[in-house]
Amino acid sequence: MPCVVTVGGFYGDEGKGKIVAYLSVKDNLDLAARGGAGPNAGHTFIHQGKEYKVRMLPSAVLNSNTRLLIGAGVLVEPTILQNEIQTFNSTDRTFVDFQCGIIEKSHQDRDKNNDHLKKTIGTTGSGTGPANADRALRNIKLAKDIPEIALYLEDVSNSINRSIDNNEKVLIEGTQGTFLSLFHGTYPFVTSKDVTASAICSDVGVGPKKVDDVLVVFKSYVTRVGEGPLNCEITLEQAREKNWLEFGSVTGRQRRAAPFDFDLAKKAIQINSATQIALTKLDVLYPKAKGKREFSSLPDEAKSFISNIESETGLPVTIIGTGAEIMDTIDRR
Repeated sequence: MPCVVTVGGFYGDEGKGKIVAYLSVKDNLDLAARGGAGPNAGHTFIHQGKEYKVRMLPSAVLNSNTRLLIGAGVLVEPTILQNEIQTFNSTDRTFVDFQCGIIEKSHQDRDKNNDHLKKTIGTTGSGTGPANADRALRNIKLAKDIPEIALYLEDVSNSINRSIDNNEKVLIEGTQGTFLSLFHGTYPFVTSKDVTASAICSDVGVGPKKVDDVLVVFKSYVTRVGEGPLNCEITLEQAREKNWLEFGSVTGRQRRAAPFDFDLAKKAIQINSATQIALTKLDVLYPKAKGKREFSSLPDEAKSFISNIESETGLPVTIIGTGAEIMDTIDRR
């Protein structure tokens, strides 16, 4: 602290929502700002037995002391945003940048009815890609043009930079994953913009010298939704046997699965200038790790796996998820 960026290290679905939710409670964040694409990314987390999902608000929403900001580079779907604000009773602490692009029904229709996007690429149908195309063509509506969200408008970059300068605890939350980046991912099977750490900072209006740490989030195995390459992909039956069978939080589609990819992890660390690693779902790989909150209590094979990651990547694994509950976490910072 005071300024940490979280970024997905694989193809999304790494468990960033849980990590951000944990940090918001554990570190009592003053401010959390969301970068990334838009409502095509869903973050899920569980606290005290209740499951929460967000597609627009930062995953720090559980901490009522944390201000929730959406950066100018993020596309906003007003109905989804308003529903989440109502669900989490966050009216007084939610702020949307004046220059956020707005997803309209026409964007969603284009997304769902375009064979290339829907069938070849495997998009979510949320309208994000067509809306970003319109943004590049400079004919999209902006948040400042939409009366229904006028209450939440703010210059997000000013707010974040002021908080950092005042030494407040700030977290910038990325969406998707490094290899879904439009520029650095497995093109064309990618999202509609760059989603690496540099881009996430640009989305919210923070320059590189303001960032103290980049926390790259890896899952203990690799999954991806939709089409595109996946090294060492296992079969559906193998994924079921390993308990790696998962479904996307936005579309409900089955996630394809593969073992932890060290080469991919090292490339993600390089692209994002990562300084530390958060590792999620260790309990899925090693069931005896479930619910553990101290490193010393982990089974030896889990400790060896983590040590191998640290040795191969040269970075410390500082946060380890051992269950769906956000507090089922080992914190080694």
